[in-house]
Amino acid sequence: RDVLGRWVTGVAVITTAWKDQVHGMTANAVMSVSLKPPLILVSIDEKASMLAKVRAANHFAVSILSSEQKALSLHFAGQRQRNETVAFDWFMGLPVIKNALAYIACKVYDAHPAGDHVLFLGEVEHLWARPGRPLTFYQGRYYALQDIEDKK
Repeated sequence: RDVLGRWVTGVAVITTAWKDQVHGMTANAVMSVSLKPPLILVSIDEKASMLAKVRAANHFAVSILSSEQKALSLHFAGQRQRNETVAFDWFMGLPVIKNALAYIACKVYDAHPAGDHVLFLGEVEHLWARPGRPLTFYQGRYYALQDIEDKK
């Protein structure tokens, strides 16, 4: 955990809708897998209630959070700062986090048990993005990116 905590990741919220309810969870285990077909991977703990929801709905969305959305990350990680209702946008029939940097709408392509998690391959059906700075996670803390471009 300590060693891989040194790998900087982005922060996203995975969402789905099942039985007229929206369900979401914070995740930093999200990655691109393939361009042809377009596939991404998300990892969900086998104890997470989100696991059954994604399986049942057979669709999920990924909202890539901006640096201003730390509170939403905490909310969906079960660390609510206060008891508040989250307002969702809808993207291609799936709930997404308002004002996120990007949305990825997926159909479940495949699922693989892996230790204490299930790895879902999502076939990307729709994408959307806007400019902005992402929320990142490093050694158990949140950060925003800073440009260190060489000024030659």
